[in-house]
Amino acid sequence: MKQRLAKYLAHAGVASRRRAEEWIRLGSISVNGHIVTNVVTLVDPMADKIEVEGKRVRPERLTYAAFNKPRGVMTTLADPHSRNTLSQWLPPKLGRVYPVGRLDKDSTGLLLLTNDGELANRLIHPRYKVPKMYRVEIKGAFRPEDEGKLERGIVLEEGRTLPCRMKILSVGNQRSELEFELMEGKKRQIRRMLEAIGYEVKFLHRISIGPIEIGNLQEGKWRLLSPGEIHELKKITGLAVSVTIREKNG
Repeated sequence: MKQRLAKYLAHAGVASRRRAEEWIRLGSISVNGHIVTNVVTLVDPMADKIEVEGKRVRPERLTYAAFNKPRGVMTTLADPHSRNTLSQWLPPKLGRVYPVGRLDKDSTGLLLLTNDGELANRLIHPRYKVPKMYRVEIKGAFRPEDEGKLERGIVLEEGRTLPCRMKILSVGNQRSELEFELMEGKKRQIRRMLEAIGYEVKFLHRISIGPIEIGNLQEGKWRLLSPGEIHELKKITGLAVSVTIREKNG
């Protein structure tokens, strides 16, 4: 699949996209033996020979992993305030991967991690309708009449949420348990939807993203996705299956 040369160089870890564009303009980069100076040059990383000042750039090996995020961990790789981040839980041998979407600091559960930017974007975008499943515990008794309100959509500051599916798992005077299936991922969406109609969320745990389930993956642990799981993710997002896959778990 062709992509802009500067974007490929950035994904390969050679330089930032802006710096790569500067190198292209300066004539420091060749494709198949020919110097290119046009920043919109398209390349096929799997077929083209790309060199920076005579040194070949190899396609980055794609990595796909699942992580069970504990409570209190920021869904980022670095934090200026030195808070607990993913970098403190993921080993260097996993390589340069990024979280697909977010879970807020107080939420737990499944995060997907990858360096496949195109797949990550499609998993996040509502257009591709990739379902995300959550288990939620709220304070007090859930009112059955509110089920329809949540499923039809709740008006938040940035607009109405898309229709979703939910299930009432249990109702008690002290707490109730609910299950949500969303096709989008607005910031702190479930918490804000419930707060908008008078509920306080005590616990929120993501259990699946599309065909990938958290299963028995322990809190704070990660695993590589299987070739079959990667195939299913690419299938539901309409991508061709042509990747180099990491083969060993950590």
